[in-house]
Amino acid sequence: MKVSAGRGIARILKAEGCKFVSLFPACRINNDIGDEGGIPLIMMNDERYAVAVADAYSRLGDGKRFGVCTVQGGVNAAGLEYSTGAILQAFEDNSPVLCLTDGVGPAQTDNSHFHIDRLYSQITKWTGYVVSASRVPEYMNRAYTNLKTGRPRPVLLQVPANLGEYDEDEFPYVSVQAWKPQANPDDVKVTIKLLLKAQNPVLYVGQGVFHADGCAELLQFVDLAQIPVITTLKGKSAFPENHALSLGVRGEPVEHFLNKSDLILAIGTGMSPNRFSHSIANAKDKTIIQNTVDTADINKSYQVKQALLGDARLVLKQLTEECSRQGAGKKHPEVLETIKNLKAQKAAKYGPLMTSNDTPINPYRVYGDMIKVLDPKNSFVTGESGSPRDQTSTVWEAQIPHGYLGWGNVSTLGFSLAAAIASRITFPDRQAFAIAGDAGVAYMLGNIEAAVRYNMGITIIHINNSAFAGYGPGFWGPGNDPHTCRVSPPDVINLSKAAGALGLYSERIEKPGEIIPALRRALDENAKNRPTYLEFICSQYPVWATWVGLAVKGASRDYYSKPSTSKPAI
Repeated sequence: MKVSAGRGIARILKAEGCKFVSLFPACRINNDIGDEGGIPLIMMNDERYAVAVADAYSRLGDGKRFGVCTVQGGVNAAGLEYSTGAILQAFEDNSPVLCLTDGVGPAQTDNSHFHIDRLYSQITKWTGYVVSASRVPEYMNRAYTNLKTGRPRPVLLQVPANLGEYDEDEFPYVSVQAWKPQANPDDVKVTIKLLLKAQNPVLYVGQGVFHADGCAELLQFVDLAQIPVITTLKGKSAFPENHALSLGVRGEPVEHFLNKSDLILAIGTGMSPNRFSHSIANAKDKTIIQNTVDTADINKSYQVKQALLGDARLVLKQLTEECSRQGAGKKHPEVLETIKNLKAQKAAKYGPLMTSNDTPINPYRVYGDMIKVLDPKNSFVTGESGSPRDQTSTVWEAQIPHGYLGWGNVSTLGFSLAAAIASRITFPDRQAFAIAGDAGVAYMLGNIEAAVRYNMGITIIHINNSAFAGYGPGFWGPGNDPHTCRVSPPDVINLSKAAGALGLYSERIEKPGEIIPALRRALDENAKNRPTYLEFICSQYPVWATWVGLAVKGASRDYYSKPSTSKPAI
């Protein structure tokens, strides 16, 4: 049967289980996908968000579900150019996104100084150009092979116009299998021997566990080996943070155990310091074992004693089996007691803030009341780049996989809205909350209408403290960006009214006692598939747990660069 190149791509997307395509007009293939039917088109209000929604969906996909987006390309590649920041974020954060764009036709070659291949070969895992209709199945095979196998990163496929048709019977498409390697069994045996000999081992878990769909295997291994667990920012929620062996992402438990450790077993992480991540002090004195799917991560930042090259889920199964053979880890009551005490210290620091009756509202009070209202077993939360991310990753206890989405190597502000939309598609029954500050909200305002148009029952929490994340002077010191931090205060601009005018249910909350009732009203509206916007008038409070070994970025830098002498009493 003859089919056009565009319709052939649409059929292949269906064969690969594509649930939607996010886009912003105009890309020629949009009409082919729409005409073919069976795949919803989610139109965002700019190209960056078209990519971001697909990116977020992939992050929640466990290596099985992949976001697909289209952007305008060709000789007038305005859409592709505008989307570059979002594609780069997916590249840096290792998110497997399929981006389809118009290719430059042979007659238009060198008609622009912008060359798609030259730029995007640097920020994608693979770029392809369909040279003829009959090769559509081949190129889509290659695209999905790169999405499903190896290091997860975005791929870009250029589809020029006027490719004509091809015969599906002569050039059939066969859905791509994912090939996932195990570690060398000898390396696994050595790892467990080293682990059982260690006095103070710690597990350092990254987002590779998500991409491998290995959260259950991680929990099984930890329960057997009895090792304390740190998760990276992007790995947050891969391990239940209400578990007795969870140390969280940052704060007193992490700092104590990371510094004290004599062995670090890293699973599914590149271990890059200073990328919203910890720096390992005295690494030369520690035994570091690293599991990754990419040799580029090995010995990159730290000397690795043992490498476990392979899929995180399969490697965790190997480790569990070998741990059982060599003798399961013994329970250490003193370790559990230390974790419990350190968590109590952390709670004593942030607990009073989470129940504060101060006005303007302390942002931690908003988070504390959210914890009281949301169901930890059936909710999704993400914190926007900046203070919301730093504060929530400090105190939010994630109890289920993808209950929290951490992100941020290259952070395009406003991504939390895309994440909440993607979570609603992935987990339609979960409560979905995006927490953003003034800068993040400013980025997302142009796209919140899409949540109304598609009946996305999500909630945007706006922590309005009339400042960008750099902050000026305050109780925390001189601040990091005193000349470029202030924005219009709430008595000048009422963003809750702007959100209401765009069709969202909206409220402005100025008193702590109003937080919980407002959250419950928002959930009631979400249950009707209506998005909500809650604007909380908050104080500037740039305090959060730092990354071990590094001065924090932003206003708290002056406090936390020398914590023994200048950490604030809170």
